[in-house]
Amino acid sequence: MSKIGKQIIKIPSGTTVTQTDGRVTVKGPKGELARSFRPLIEIKINGEEITLLPKGSDVEARSLWGTYASHLKNMILGVNELFTKKLILEGIGFKSEVAGKVLNLALGFSHPVKVPIPEGITTTAEKNLITISGPDKEMVGEFAARVRALKKPEPYKGKGFHYEGEVIRRKQGKKTA
Repeated sequence: MSKIGKQIIKIPSGTTVTQTDGRVTVKGPKGELARSFRPLIEIKINGEEITLLPKGSDVEARSLWGTYASHLKNMILGVNELFTKKLILEGIGFKSEVAGKVLNLALGFSHPVKVPIPEGITTTAEKNLITISGPDKEMVGEFAARVRALKKPEPYKGKGFHYEGEVIRRKQGKKTA
């Protein structure tokens, strides 16, 4: 039995959830998300609540039960209040700016790094703080991880990208005799 899958998902007012042929669409004030679900889990939409039940008792159906419940909760939460990730860029000469649908970065390489911003995500860059937000939790997290991977924080001086609130373990440098 899945603890997460058993819970009833409440649909807030102003949000509509529709299901057609295994595809669930969630519309809200901040956007619209759609996702296909496999038929191993039965999704029942009753007015203002959603319940999920596995159709079989095999391992695959039981493992997808809680996963699909989490996906639906994240979709409903995302169209009502956007998911946000904040990246902090540390280092002398490191710069970031948003120009249209491209994130321009100066990361100490011999060339500027240009990262295209995916559709459905808004990105702002002020000084050394990059804010990534959007209704799709997976897309926001994936884009933030892709940007962070361009210059991971190094442990000696802390240069590079790190998430807001992330603690970078610092190492002591070489000691002089």
